[in-house]
Amino acid sequence: MDVIPVLDLARGSAVRAQAGDRSRYQPTASALAPEAVGEPVAIMRAFRVRLGATSCYIADLDAIQGGAVQRATLRELAQLETGFAGAIMVDAGAHTPESSFEVLATGASQVVIGLETLRAFTDLGKIVQVVGQGRIVFSLDLRMGSPIIHPAMHDAEGAVPDALSLAGQAVESGVANIVVLDLARIGTGCGADLGLIEGLRKRFPEIRLMAGGGVLARRDLDRMRDAGCDGALVASAIHSGTITAADLADLAGEPVGAQSPSVSR
Repeated sequence: MDVIPVLDLARGSAVRAQAGDRSRYQPTASALAPEAVGEPVAIMRAFRVRLGATSCYIADLDAIQGGAVQRATLRELAQLETGFAGAIMVDAGAHTPESSFEVLATGASQVVIGLETLRAFTDLGKIVQVVGQGRIVFSLDLRMGSPIIHPAMHDAEGAVPDALSLAGQAVESGVANIVVLDLARIGTGCGADLGLIEGLRKRFPEIRLMAGGGVLARRDLDRMRDAGCDGALVASAIHSGTITAADLADLAGEPVGAQSPSVSR
């Protein structure tokens, strides 16, 4: 399983997310780069050099909330000679083919289409068709398990669609990469929703499944892997030092679904 560090950007600074309350996010103080509080370039470099990460997830919070894409900062991060071998995934509020290409033009290798900014699943289908399946990641955005749906969303099933049905519509739209992101769990250490992960894995065995929000320690990563996660998005536990380079290296060789005898389920 891959452990994917997360970099949240607001007004050009790296910030530390907490329970989805974006108005209260503070500059990131990371054990990986203690001398570089809130400095995204230094923290991004530390992900690779000190943590040994091979991929990264970047959230442009300004763009996600309706502001301009932080093009200069994203471009600088993507052009770093950090040696990332995997994807640099960027969520910058893209919801059309045009806005997806705008994100990719900054140097991102994959663009994240978030449920909270998507207007219609027909739009998602067009994005996958035009941009390419391998370059699209669908983010199933939740708040304590409840889907976060854009007011303009008009083709979701049911009055209050559940997470599984929404994921199904994404897969029907051609998506092959899904990340489950529960904003209310971020930075809380309460753990991921393992039941939802298991349900998604069982229903969609062919997709690449990732999840983020709630990771506190290595045991949480083991449980996510056992539930069927291909990748875990982690921020706070990395910055606090409870998830280390040794954990990333160890988990990189662990197949999804492998049972760990040291983990109490």
